[in-house]
Amino acid sequence: MEIIMQLAHFFKYPNCFLDDFHKADTTIAALMMVNRMEERGQIAPKDISQLLDSLKEIGNPGTAFTVQELFLKHTGSQLDPVLPPGPVPPPNQESDVPDTMSTFIQELKETGKALYDKIQPIPYIRDELDSVDKVFIEVGLERRVGKDSWKKLGSYHDIFPKEKGNPRIQIIEGDPGYGKSTLALQMVYDWCNEVSGSPFSGPDILICLNLRQLKGITSIAQAIKQCSLPFDSKLKLLDVEQLISKSNIWVIFDAYDEYPDQHNKVNFVMQMLKGKIGQHVNILLTTRSSCIPPALGARTGRIRLTGFDNAAQERYIRKVVTGDDEVVKKVLKHLNINPTLGVLCRAPLFSVMYAHLTHKGSMLHEISSVTGFFGHMISCFLSHTQNKLSGADESPENLQTHADTHAALDKLTFEALTSKMQQLVWDRTFFVGELGEVFYKLYVDVGILVEEKETYIPAPGKVPQHKTVVRFYHKLFGEWYAAYHLIECVKSRSYILPENINLYDLKFLFMFACGLDQPGGSQVIKLLGERKDGAESVVLCAPQLKEWSHDIQTTVRRIVSSDSNINKSDSRLLQQSTIQLLELASQHKIPISEVWLNRSFSSVDPDSLPLVLHSGLCLPPLSTLQELVIWTEYGREVTVDEWTGILNYAKNCLLLKELWFYWCLLPWMDSFPTSLDNVEVWWCTAVDGHEYTLQSGRWQNYSGEILTRGAYDDLVTEFREGWSHTDWQQQRMARRE
Repeated sequence: MEIIMQLAHFFKYPNCFLDDFHKADTTIAALMMVNRMEERGQIAPKDISQLLDSLKEIGNPGTAFTVQELFLKHTGSQLDPVLPPGPVPPPNQESDVPDTMSTFIQELKETGKALYDKIQPIPYIRDELDSVDKVFIEVGLERRVGKDSWKKLGSYHDIFPKEKGNPRIQIIEGDPGYGKSTLALQMVYDWCNEVSGSPFSGPDILICLNLRQLKGITSIAQAIKQCSLPFDSKLKLLDVEQLISKSNIWVIFDAYDEYPDQHNKVNFVMQMLKGKIGQHVNILLTTRSSCIPPALGARTGRIRLTGFDNAAQERYIRKVVTGDDEVVKKVLKHLNINPTLGVLCRAPLFSVMYAHLTHKGSMLHEISSVTGFFGHMISCFLSHTQNKLSGADESPENLQTHADTHAALDKLTFEALTSKMQQLVWDRTFFVGELGEVFYKLYVDVGILVEEKETYIPAPGKVPQHKTVVRFYHKLFGEWYAAYHLIECVKSRSYILPENINLYDLKFLFMFACGLDQPGGSQVIKLLGERKDGAESVVLCAPQLKEWSHDIQTTVRRIVSSDSNINKSDSRLLQQSTIQLLELASQHKIPISEVWLNRSFSSVDPDSLPLVLHSGLCLPPLSTLQELVIWTEYGREVTVDEWTGILNYAKNCLLLKELWFYWCLLPWMDSFPTSLDNVEVWWCTAVDGHEYTLQSGRWQNYSGEILTRGAYDDLVTEFREGWSHTDWQQQRMARRE
């Protein structure tokens, strides 16, 4: 309907026609549009060239391509020149390409190999390109099993459950740098090489489409023809349509967060996700956690990447970097003692960079902030390239000048990231014109910028062409340079952040900005704190500042005056930033109203006071904390050691007034520490309808009834029966058996 209305306005149809189109459903409106165009001579039985030109003018070359192919299919009429070249099979007749299915599979595998055979762990190292299977290490994976519950998967082989009736559409989400695209390429490798035991070697056809390349493309067949087949393929669009309609086909849509047409409500990807077309296709879609497609059906599965644990980090180093035990231990040592590194390197991108650069002598292990890590990493890239190019056409001094003078790149990138489309792909000619040839060549040599060949249709009825486009090695590099421009923007005190910015999606941009410039970072946090959706961004950004101004303390005071949540589902980066913010607030004597541990509490360190989270991070005692709420997993039974450790922790939170426990069973104790006399302790099991509070060393309910030992034993029985379906209780029963 959107294209119909665009054409109607383009042709300057009267308002009465527009009203008729609005009132009709899409099918009727399309027929009405055809009739109107015929009446005005804009199309004829053997000529639709004006329609094709009009579609191009309104910015829909992909639709023009599809319309032309349908015109050829149903009329046999040939436009000049024909797209694609070659004889057109009569309607309903098989293609004249011999054995089209085997040709199709062979060409898909050739294209797939070109994708997975050029993995580049470090941007500037082009002489060490690897096949994906040489560097791939499985990341942690979890499947969503309820609104807020996730269950760990053993392998990426388990993404599509084998049981009947399970979702054929799976969304794979993860934060930046968590290996979504690398996982997609491993699946392509499995199919191309028919890897034994992999479910991804099973389908007739497996195709990986990078969504950033699909601007204006209006069908899955067109996407495959244009992006997944060789430029000189003999297969026509009609061949592709026939082949995928009768095949067991799996499609991987990679990087939905970079899809140019995601805001177009009728894009073919969204139509496939909603099941309106391509119902026989199994779909995997990768995207950032902050950019999940809207209005997905109930039968859509959700998988999230949780990154590298310590074992995965070691496996990568041994597999790709070095097998030397001493070097491996040295590289891993700093991940365990440096909390910032430990959190950052959960992201495979950072872990890989750290491993390679540390092995080559970098001092990354001394870094104490996200900004410091990324800045040092880029300095290593530039330094290596400058040494390699020294003595060539440019002196090291000139190269350093070009490396340091990147304001034009900063502005270009910031504008792209903060636009609605958020596109970080540019035509090479335009990009060189904006930045200069020397600067451009240096950044391509460094590997921060990457050139790609892209197929496009110059005009309706024309033969597809290739052009060179340029993008960043990874979107995070774009956020790094955009942060410099943000710092320049906030120097004007009147600057306001654009309303359309997705703060969480661009969290690294804001974190980098705060770490790059103290005054500018303070102003960024002030702007974030003024937005209704800015609290989480303040949590992430405030620890990047070396000093807190009065304005920052005011913003933080407002943030911690309401509840501060540490959720089990939060990324380690967000958990770590929350803990850092709370620690800094406590050090600055800022009262912390409430801290909620939402299913994130794991245990208590017996050798020290911190509460240990499931992520492995620790929450130290906070001297200004006023209320602590521990919301455990349903049906959990807290041990005596855990209970005692929590009470000891509470004693060291000097201003603590209330301590709450939800959904758990606390152990029976005959006495409680007298130092807790000034702290109200509350307990809710949610099975007997009562909340209990400690009074004079005894539990009692709202009615003032004391919980006797006998009543407690009855409560234990009721608790275990009420929560018998939960993982905690089922594990307890399994241990008894």
